[in-house]
Amino acid sequence: MSTAPAIYPSLDGKTVVISGGAEGIGAATVELFALQGSRVIFLDISKDAAEKTISHVASRAQEAQARGGPSVQPPIFYHCDLTDLPGLQATATKILEEHGPVHILVNNAAATGSGAHLDTASVTAEAWDYGVNTNLRHVFFLSQAFIPGMKEAGAGSVVNLGSITWRIPATGVPVYGACKAAIMGLTRVQSKEVGGANIRINSVMPGAIATERQKKEILTPEYRAEVFRNQSLQRDLVPADVAKVIVFLGSDEASGVTGSSYVVDGGWVGDP
Repeated sequence: MSTAPAIYPSLDGKTVVISGGAEGIGAATVELFALQGSRVIFLDISKDAAEKTISHVASRAQEAQARGGPSVQPPIFYHCDLTDLPGLQATATKILEEHGPVHILVNNAAATGSGAHLDTASVTAEAWDYGVNTNLRHVFFLSQAFIPGMKEAGAGSVVNLGSITWRIPATGVPVYGACKAAIMGLTRVQSKEVGGANIRINSVMPGAIATERQKKEILTPEYRAEVFRNQSLQRDLVPADVAKVIVFLGSDEASGVTGSSYVVDGGWVGDP
């Protein structure tokens, strides 16, 4: 039986939207919000992975009910290509029409594929556009779509996923690093814009997280040794390590926290 998560009563019944929720940190976040009794809606381009995430949450729901936890609703999946801005905006409109105002938005989706591992001299206009559209543009426009409903509801929370990539700094990923640095700036500026409406905006900066994809594609023994040389904690960090912080920031337990960036990197870079 899996370890029971901390329960935040303020999240019971809240509507949560998570981008890129089918795999990795996003899937762990879908699971933990669902176990809070939240109505979880997630966007992703991968239908197969989304179905696996929904099935996994259903199995955890049985455990939660056995423990006497909150009633768990099945996550709701919307197929969406986040790089298609008109399609993204249409999906956001549909969510609002079908589910009402969103209380918590988690801007999680990101990607380092399709030419992301290029040094500055090698970046083409196409690679730049792909990197920005995949890692930054949707963060702004999903926030733009859902913040008005938060204002009407009288409160809300947005959590943006950054990265320590630009803080290390890592080489060979200038576009990705620029986007993740921009997310911290966007978080701070927007938190000032909407703080008077009781809307909190924070960011979380993961380090090297052992997602299933990372384990298959990147987490070689050599890379793990590099990670452990830099981390204070001598273990693999997993998606739930990040998701737990995201859920906390969405809850009323973090009601006084806004404009902040929480680093979840096992002690690699420390405070931003």
